[in-house]
Amino acid sequence: MSDNELRWGVRIHAFWYVVANIAQVIVWWFATPDLYFWPVWSILGWGIGLVIHIWAVRTVLSRHATT
Repeated sequence: MSDNELRWGVRIHAFWYVVANIAQVIVWWFATPDLYFWPVWSILGWGIGLVIHIWAVRTVLSRHATT
């Protein structure tokens, strides 16, 4: 994959992370009668995956820059 494709992959991943989690918070806000913030689990889990994705792409890009 090219460097631009790697960067676009991270951008797309981050975009859908934000969109999906905003949607979950909206559903939580209107559909959950109690105050238990259940979207936190997918926000944290997916956030960990996003951080790993960003880290992996930065590692690959830094290796491309040194070669």
